[in-house]
Amino acid sequence: MASTQVETVTAGADKVRLGLAALLVVGALTAFYLLSKQGALVQWGALIAGLVLAVVVFFTSETGKRLIAFGRDSWREVQKVVWPTRKESLQTTAFVFAFAVVMALFLWLTDKTLEWALYDLVLGWRG
Repeated sequence: MASTQVETVTAGADKVRLGLAALLVVGALTAFYLLSKQGALVQWGALIAGLVLAVVVFFTSETGKRLIAFGRDSWREVQKVVWPTRKESLQTTAFVFAFAVVMALFLWLTDKTLEWALYDLVLGWRG
């Protein structure tokens, strides 16, 4: 039962952090528009400062920590990928290009054969 209370406290604190991060984003956008008469430097400074603070608060929440862990795991998986060499890439590209040309010729030949069979032999429209 104690673990349930700990989860509730953590979940409640997490919701507060996420709400605070959302309020900081709204506050940063509001400050950006309200400080338009103060100059671009103050305006953009307030926006960037508010957004950076919102990101920091978000990354202290459990959701933010899970996002960081997901990013690390994804980066590890990308590093495990065996990328093809330049030679393999060129060979594969050439094979795909050659296959596309052969298929185009096959479909063109099939189309012309059916055109000849239907229009000349069956219907007799040409000739």
